[in-house]
Amino acid sequence: KRQLPTHGQAGHSFGCRKRGQRGGPAETAAADSEPDTDPEEERIEASAAVLAGVGGGLCAGPSPPPPRCSLLELPPELLVEIFASLPGTDLPSLAQVCTKFRRILHTDTIWRRRCREEYGVCENLRKLEITGVSCRDVYAKLLHRYRHILGLWQPDIGPYGGLLNVVVDGLFIIGWMYLPPHDPHVDDPMRFKPLFRIHLMERKAATVECMYGHKGPHHGHIQIVKKDEFSTKCNQTDHHRMSGGRQEEFRTWLREEWGRTLEDIFHEHMQELILMKFIYTSQYDNCLTYRRIYLPPSRPDDLIKPGLFKGTYGSHGLEIVMLSFHGRRARGTKITGDPNIPAGQQTVEIDLRHRIQLPDLENQRNFNELSRLVLEVRERVRQEQQEGGHEAGEGRSRQGPRESQPSPAQPRAEAPSRGPDGTPGEDSGEPGDASAAAEQPAQCGQGQPFVLPVGVSSRNEDYPRTCRMCFYGTGLIAGHGFTSPERTPGVFILFDEDRFGFVWLELKSFSLYSRVQATFRNADAPSPQAFDEMLKNIQSLTS
Repeated sequence: KRQLPTHGQAGHSFGCRKRGQRGGPAETAAADSEPDTDPEEERIEASAAVLAGVGGGLCAGPSPPPPRCSLLELPPELLVEIFASLPGTDLPSLAQVCTKFRRILHTDTIWRRRCREEYGVCENLRKLEITGVSCRDVYAKLLHRYRHILGLWQPDIGPYGGLLNVVVDGLFIIGWMYLPPHDPHVDDPMRFKPLFRIHLMERKAATVECMYGHKGPHHGHIQIVKKDEFSTKCNQTDHHRMSGGRQEEFRTWLREEWGRTLEDIFHEHMQELILMKFIYTSQYDNCLTYRRIYLPPSRPDDLIKPGLFKGTYGSHGLEIVMLSFHGRRARGTKITGDPNIPAGQQTVEIDLRHRIQLPDLENQRNFNELSRLVLEVRERVRQEQQEGGHEAGEGRSRQGPRESQPSPAQPRAEAPSRGPDGTPGEDSGEPGDASAAAEQPAQCGQGQPFVLPVGVSSRNEDYPRTCRMCFYGTGLIAGHGFTSPERTPGVFILFDEDRFGFVWLELKSFSLYSRVQATFRNADAPSPQAFDEMLKNIQSLTS
């Protein structure tokens, strides 16, 4: 327990009557019936006063040092200001020091400030007095109790995944499901809808409500399964059903998910994929499990700022991808997925050691020319991979510090068809070199002209016509059900700070990615190692 100074004595405590246990924030309200005076406290104060008097009589100097002031002698309004500046998790221990502290900690001003500074609650909390709910109740029974579910989460919906953001919204905690814009408008803002909310209806406990369906909030339940995992359950699934049956539910879902009707979608394969997704995801409308995800850490030498992006994936529509940097490589990990490449898998990998210099515009339109350039780089990567495997047997003294200690999520050298790896080639360089080269054309206001080759399909024809630079990369493709997955060569095109693209050579397809422009709280990884471990975990769930 913390020690408080007495008059002339350091290290003695005032009336600490419950030193054997620590309580939660809600326990600060447990002692309203305690007497206003504490005999033990008065006895210690009297002894301290005697000792201070004796010490003053023994001083031989002309000006004895002034006696130390006890916290208990400070006026209550000053103690309120002091206590309000402490973290809310420290206040229960402070309440166990003495009765006076416990009484002062009943002041709502303290808890109003903690709600505002720790959880961003900016609403006028004085309105709570009408309902009989105090700011201390809001902090202890709502904010502090459910603090572990704040942040970003990925729902376990088979291959489709998702992005859930749990935030403090006014006097509610709300779980917002983030959805990409309607295909193919990749630059449009994200859409979102509430899945659940938690709030205080009365002083006893917080109420959990399911927001799924079209009949308004209804009773739900939240269970924190373990660290970085929780589940939600709806206790009234009849609220999810519509009077028109499954057909009406499908038409409503289609308008929300795709912004169109089934008659507007002429591609038969696309119709099958949409119907399959509706049937699969509707099975999870009553119970869902969520696993925590972190935003990727940022370093000064990153090519661009890492984060979440929306990307076009052909008939599968728009999906959410997380771009992260790992030494001399960049990776795009799916946060939402599809039956071919499920959520959690690494959709693209960019080799920052191997730049590709695009030809002039006329030759860029020639697919064979682009294919020739990429395959030349792939052959070079294979040779470096073989040399790297030979050199590994003799030791890794010539490798750079970033390569000698790969992150936990970074794979070792694999078979050529699985993706490039190995030692740096002739044109290799540190990521900082690539970052500096990317900044140079941006600073002078120039960029290299860019056009897609003839025959390469794109869901969005409104792609940028200038780019900063290009790199060799590989993309993950697979059959339905994630069968026969393999990495195939492609080109990573950096357009600007918020957009990049990828040309899939084997598929003759182009994906455009645009940054998710949103601010997420409680989403930073505690360490780079924790982020790498998170990537490995979400990938293993769908492998």
